[in-house]
Amino acid sequence: MRTDLTSLFGLNVYTDAGTYIGKVADLVLNVEERNVKGIAITDINRDIFDVPTRGAIIPYRWVVTTGDIVIIRSIVSKFKNKKEKEQEEE
Repeated sequence: MRTDLTSLFGLNVYTDAGTYIGKVADLVLNVEERNVKGIAITDINRDIFDVPTRGAIIPYRWVVTTGDIVIIRSIVSKFKNKKEKEQEEE
């Protein structure tokens, strides 16, 4: 997938299931390998990410496609907080 890196800044990020994740704030680059390693997300969806920080870094391998928005693989189940997992197990 080839795209102009600056075109990703500010795009909304959604899962392939339609869940809002956040906005692209920055990219994590591997200069030696000349590829993108991750995308830094701000304005993160607190229902999915139970973290004390303002953002998170999503591995670029999760990105399915980019355009007017960024679509990533569905990750909701990977980041459910412990209370929700315990409630589901009961």
